[in-house]
Amino acid sequence: MIASSEERRALHQAAALEAPLAAVEDGLRALSMALHRQDAPAVERKAAELHAALAAAVDHFARAARSGGVPPSMRRRLALAGGQVAAQREALARATASLDRAIDVLLPPLPTQPALYSAGGSTTRATGQGGSLLA
Repeated sequence: MIASSEERRALHQAAALEAPLAAVEDGLRALSMALHRQDAPAVERKAAELHAALAAAVDHFARAARSGGVPPSMRRRLALAGGQVAAQREALARATASLDRAIDVLLPPLPTQPALYSAGGSTTRATGQGGSLLA
């Protein structure tokens, strides 16, 4: 049975979006594995690869949206990937905050150490209170 031109276009759009979306999903899995192994060099490398894959996917999806729309299944997969990115970012922020608190307990400031300032201008280490690095 011959598909209509609209069906053919939708199939073509889905096929064109599959590779960039699969690259994002693969990148998320690879970054998650590197984080689980606590392999800092691999985390850096996989995060950079994921960033590139996300940028490429966003570009492909934007072009697809301008030229006829994105199939709902692809939109759901991209939304799920975005949620996974947000969850990993939140987990890293929490880990960073915990590490900052542990460092503050283990390495209190020296009396002669100048105060460090946060982006808001308040001191972060002079009072024994560490700030957290949020991504």
